[in-house]
Amino acid sequence: MLELQNISFEVNEGDRQVDIIHDLNLKLDSKKFIVITGPNGSGKSTLAKIIAGIEKPTTGKIIFDGEDITDKNITERARLGIGFAFQQPVRFKGMGVIDLLRIAAGKRLKMNEACNYLSEVGLCAKDYINREVNSSLSGGELKRIEIATILARQTKLSIFDEPEAGIDLWSFQNLIRIFEKMQREIRNSSIIIISHQERIMSIADEIIVIADGAVQNQGSVNDILPKIIGTESISSTCEKLK
Repeated sequence: MLELQNISFEVNEGDRQVDIIHDLNLKLDSKKFIVITGPNGSGKSTLAKIIAGIEKPTTGKIIFDGEDITDKNITERARLGIGFAFQQPVRFKGMGVIDLLRIAAGKRLKMNEACNYLSEVGLCAKDYINREVNSSLSGGELKRIEIATILARQTKLSIFDEPEAGIDLWSFQNLIRIFEKMQREIRNSSIIIISHQERIMSIADEIIVIADGAVQNQGSVNDILPKIIGTESISSTCEKLK
């Protein structure tokens, strides 16, 4: 479904170039719940943005469903069925939740259809459907509304960049339940989550460990997670996996 071929990404820092991702190769099958983990600064979030089309690789090729999408921007990739959820969801002053869901779906959703998407992410539809997507919503509420928009879009590939960031424990527990439901009900779509949370990794079909801008290990949750649990940090785990 998704293949990254010899992907590199460099940034300029003063008078020198710094490698964030270096000659990375990765194949991801369809209908999988995949968690990408690794130490801070390893290139995880950059990789997610490259897949979504927010960043363009310095070199390499991206193949999605057999099509070369390397030069396609985020809007073009969205039309192909790739969705991206930011660490900090965007607030839209003056826009209602119902409007946001309709934009995501690309059609005028009926009220009951929009309410169903909110219910799927654990929100009481009647309390949220007419709310404005502004600062009155908590971080956890925004995260769940953002997931509802991805469900409304019916994406082939959904990418979540550290969804646990900036939310409280109660919201995190609800987030886990949503991801567990999504994992159980995967049919014709795939999910990639950037995370270092054990609870999220434990429900994955596959875990990919990235360090120093390259894939250090890739395998089933039963193979990879035991190597991570109990270690002092993801960084030390990556050293053991090399």
